Amino acid sequence: MDEQKTQSGKFKEAARELKCDDDDQHLRDRLRKPVKHKPVEKPE
Repeated sequence: MDEQKTQSGKFKEAARELKCDDDDQHLRDRLRKPVKHKPVEKPE
């Protein structure tokens, strides 16, 4: 099936990647986890 994914399909795929399940609390815990990023270098 090479169709464009629906919004719900994209959401389900993202939930699988985050290893979420039907437990609402588990989903909230995963989404609240801080994300690390590289510090932005300021141009001189």
